[in-house]
Parts: sequence; structure tokens; C-alpha cells
Amino acid sequence: MEFQMTPGWLPFYPNPSKPRFKLPAGAVDAHCHVFGPGAQFPYAPERKYTPCDASKNQLFALRDHLGFARNVIVQATCHGSDNRALVDALRHSNGMARGVVTVKRNVTDRELQDLHAAGVRGTRFNFVKRLVDFTPREVLMEIAHRIAPLGWHVVIYFEAVDLPELWDFFTALPATVVVDHMGRPDCAKPVDGPEFELFIKMMREHDNIWSKVSCPERLSVSGPPALNFEPNAYRDVVPFARRLVETFPDRVLWGTDWPHPNLKDHMPDDGLLVDFIPHIATTAELRHKLLVDNPMRLYWSS
Repeated sequence: MEFQMTPGWLPFYPNPSKPRFKLPAGAVDAHCHVFGPGAQFPYAPERKYTPCDASKNQLFALRDHLGFARNVIVQATCHGSDNRALVDALRHSNGMARGVVTVKRNVTDRELQDLHAAGVRGTRFNFVKRLVDFTPREVLMEIAHRIAPLGWHVVIYFEAVDLPELWDFFTALPATVVVDHMGRPDCAKPVDGPEFELFIKMMREHDNIWSKVSCPERLSVSGPPALNFEPNAYRDVVPFARRLVETFPDRVLWGTDWPHPNLKDHMPDDGLLVDFIPHIATTAELRHKLLVDNPMRLYWSS
């Protein structure tokens, strides 16, 4: 079956640079995806977009090129709750990848056990309205209670303006909660403004909530680097990510977001994204927590 990528959206950067920043040994890319290939793993009929194919072999080659040791592969909405492409990647990773899946209410206990055996350690709830249709919160809460005995966590993806409406649901989840991309703050607003302060308050009051400090290419208003990484590239994202890394050093993760689905304006060079890390984690200790200690504790402790 042939799938055509959504018009206007970009394929991933074909020849990423070698990062100048040397990752610590054992570093984990804690947010990335595999898509298809569509001929082998068809995209979901209900999807809101069609990505480029991005295979497990391409992901593992990028991992080695950038200097990561491991991956956490996150199910994206274009595959719906059909996790076969992700599970196939986990089974071919030699134990060097873990997964975050999407499951429906009717998932069986046996299916959950099989996913766990394959390396799955979490499920994802998406609240970004342009990407998914509404799922009743009572259904999501039921799923959260189903996966809690496995030691899985819940990944939540939402936009900052929606946090007040979602606060009660997020803070009632019966598991570790990992927020994608800092809750997508508006980086044109102050880092100490009321919108981001609400997110900081949620993390401060609920020590089961973690955050990924990833995706400056999605969040930046100031824009990407030119040819080489510049100190001012994605400069408007730095204060938000650095604040989280320094305030909650034991509850932050970082990932490439490869292959960067549904971007239209520019496609980031993944090597330059790695060079962004020292700007948000400014000491070796903070970088080791962000890239090694935290993801290993969350994904490889069981």
C-alpha cells in the first residue's frame, strides 16, 4: 500500500551533522518515533496526517551517528493504537530501546503483558486537538489504572493554554506522568509569566510529574540556527528548558523527536539539536541526569 505524505510537510533532514557536543556514555534519546514503512505497517485510517516513512534501521543509524546508546520510541497518532511498527523496532533493538504505546479501552491484560515483554513502559494520552479526536477522560483514567500495576507511566501531550482545563485530570493520574515538550509553552511570553508558572506549580506540587525539555524547533519563535549552531539559535526556548532542568534535575528527559512529524517551516538538523543540550543543561552533572540517570531509572529499572 502506498501512502503520500501530507502536502506541505517536510521529510526528515537527510544528512545530519556530527554533534560538537559529546554525549555522556550511555545517553538516551528519550523521545523519537518510527513511521511505517507504510507498505509493511500501514498508517491508521483515522489519522490526521500522513508522515514520511521513517524505519527502525534509519532510527538506529541516527542513534549511532549522534552518539546515543539507547532510544525511547513513542507511538505517534498517525499509527493510532496499532503499535506493530513500534514493537517491531523494540524487538530488533537488542534491548537498547523502550517504548511508549497508545492503547484503547478494550486492550486485554494479555496484550498489555505482551507489550511489556517487548519493552513497552508507558502509554500516551494526546490532548492536542489538531492531532486527535476527543477521548472521554473516564476512558483514559480507566486505562491509566490498568497500566499502573505494570509500573508503566503515562505520557501526556497538550498545549499550555489548555493546562487549566486539564489540571485536575493530570494531577489525579495514578502513575508517573511525563509531559511532552514542556507542555508546549508560548515562548513569546515570559518564562516567569502566569502560563509557565502554572506548569512549574504543577511539577512542584506533584513529584510524580516529569517533563521532556525537547523540541526547540517546534516551540521557538526566534527560529533555527543558520549553518552552524549559534548561541542565539532557538534562544527563546532556552530559559524555559533551563529552568526545568535546574529546578527539577531528577525529573527531566531529552529527546530528538526524530523524524519531526508535521513540520512545515524548517526541518532541524539532529546534530545541531544535540548541540542545543549544553545551553539548557549547563553542568556535566545536570547533563548526566538529563541524558543517562533519569531515562535509565524510568525505562530500564525493570
